[in-house]
Amino acid sequence: MRQTSQISKLTSVRAGFMALALTIIGAGFSAAQAEEAPAAAPAAAAVVPGKPKTDPAAGEALYSNGDASRGVVACVGCHGPNGKSASGAWPKLAAQHPAYIVKQLKNFKEGTRANAVMMGMAAPLTEQDMANIAAYLGKQEPSPGVATNKDTIELGQSIYRGGIASKGVPACAGCHSPNGAGIPSQYPRLSGQWADYANAQLIAFREGTRMNAPKMTVISSKMNDKEMKAVADYMAGLH
Repeated sequence: MRQTSQISKLTSVRAGFMALALTIIGAGFSAAQAEEAPAAAPAAAAVVPGKPKTDPAAGEALYSNGDASRGVVACVGCHGPNGKSASGAWPKLAAQHPAYIVKQLKNFKEGTRANAVMMGMAAPLTEQDMANIAAYLGKQEPSPGVATNKDTIELGQSIYRGGIASKGVPACAGCHSPNGAGIPSQYPRLSGQWADYANAQLIAFREGTRMNAPKMTVISSKMNDKEMKAVADYMAGLH
């Protein structure tokens, strides 16, 4: 009986050592596997589409020379060197906010702003072209102008700075700033702009031939010809 008991105890001890050995070996094997396994690849970052990176030099090349291979006509012929046009038939574009220029070019291309010449000019332009041209023009020095009608300067100033309360016309300065510099990405620069061009746009808004700025359609519908001419002339002299 004593011998049987001793054998039983020995068997239990051996079984315990075996179990411990297997546990240690298993743990070591698992650790080796973890070290050898390649690290999990990091999750790919979400790609957020952004605006095209601008290249003012490329914009200047298109503005000044066009690109005959794609049917892009140079802008300089009408809008002048550096965006400083020679007459009110074409707007001054020097120092205009790039976001505003891009919007207008897109509107011409889409047909939401009607102008036979500009719709044709914008048709071959890519979004990158538009951004480049706008970036180039935005870096140019503003083109100064002058108010020429002394008989309406007070009326023009009154409308620009205070609006026409009796007609519900807000002050232009509220959006285009007191000096006509506008607000980037929202409202265009008007200071120094040709009075003839500014007046023509106010008429176009009022008559519905330009419809890509609903707020301006509402405002201009409340103004008469004399008021439009007066404020357009006043804006030409802002700086």
